[in-house]
Amino acid sequence: MGKASTLRDQLASAAVRTVNRVSRMTGRGSGTVIGGRVGMTIAPDLISTLAEGRTIILVSGTNGKTTTTSMVAAGWGGNVTTNKTGANMPAGHLAALVESRNEHVALEVDEAWLADTLKSTRPYVVVLLNLSRDQLDRANEVRHLAERWRQALALREDGKLIVVANANDPLVVYAAEVGANTVWCDVPTTWIADALSCPKCTLAISHVGNSWHCACGFAKPTTITSVLGDDLVISGKSVMLELSMPGEFNRSNAAMALTALACVRVDLDEAVRRVNAIQSVVGRFSVRRWNGHVLRLLLAKNPSGFAAMLATLRDDGSDVWVAINARVADGHDPSWLYDVPFEMLRGHRVYCFGDRRLDLATRLDYGRVDYIVVDNDDLVPTSKETISLLANYTAFHDWLARSEA
Repeated sequence: MGKASTLRDQLASAAVRTVNRVSRMTGRGSGTVIGGRVGMTIAPDLISTLAEGRTIILVSGTNGKTTTTSMVAAGWGGNVTTNKTGANMPAGHLAALVESRNEHVALEVDEAWLADTLKSTRPYVVVLLNLSRDQLDRANEVRHLAERWRQALALREDGKLIVVANANDPLVVYAAEVGANTVWCDVPTTWIADALSCPKCTLAISHVGNSWHCACGFAKPTTITSVLGDDLVISGKSVMLELSMPGEFNRSNAAMALTALACVRVDLDEAVRRVNAIQSVVGRFSVRRWNGHVLRLLLAKNPSGFAAMLATLRDDGSDVWVAINARVADGHDPSWLYDVPFEMLRGHRVYCFGDRRLDLATRLDYGRVDYIVVDNDDLVPTSKETISLLANYTAFHDWLARSEA
């Protein structure tokens, strides 16, 4: 079961563990990537070797990968190998596979690396959540990723791979329709701005109610999973989604995760009980304390993510904090802010934090949203209420590090 079989594989596995341990001890990282890189240098095929004989579920998409993977791991029950720190490229996958040798494996996969990971791990199930751009100029990149997914899935001709796919995202449907064994899910999907035209013929896609179609015949497929409020139905079996984490997007994540688990014959009642109990994932949705404030940390790294998180805020006029950086992991160009529906914040007062707080303030000004630019964090007046703090990737990790549980 995923054992290193040669001396070179054994040496590579030992190197992964040692280097990552040293990385953690010296505070130079989370110990999930650098060791994996060393291991792949010594034994390039080690991921395939370690994946052999294990039941693997992969999760990919632009938004929701980390949360859905955590739901898969929790819902499976028992000991599950997973890349829980979110290191979702080959080095991170190798580190996770070396770290524990459990039979069950749930791996988050970066969208651009899905094709390679399908080859190296030969999963039992792959979950395809959604496809959208992270920055304003990446719409074409999204179409390119959909094509790469489609080509990768078409190569699995053995019919053994189960594809669990979001039927409400036309780009995901385009990629997954070539799968020999695709399970379609009708789940809440609010962001369709990157799939307004047909990926097959480029004509406009018609969205009517909960369905969509193109004049060329490309249309929403028949689904086996559906979400209606708290009611989740998978292949005719109904369970209650009573999630501890907020948002329609988390209902979508949970539905996809539980459908994948049903495909590997996990008891659905037990799985949903475990998924309902999850309160936060790698700090997301967690309640933290900083300088007398109580904060709920919400990660929103692109227009789709921000739209989903903004929809979770109460319409009560409360203060909202938003932190925006534009570092390597975020994308240096913050022009994607103009695709975020910040008009939803009218009636709230927004405190602007982060390296690009002035860009954020300008966007809010255009949206006629009341805002305050925070140049000195210590001058923020203390609030007695729990404050929602929305932050993009590096800003979120800044706040996670500076606040206390």
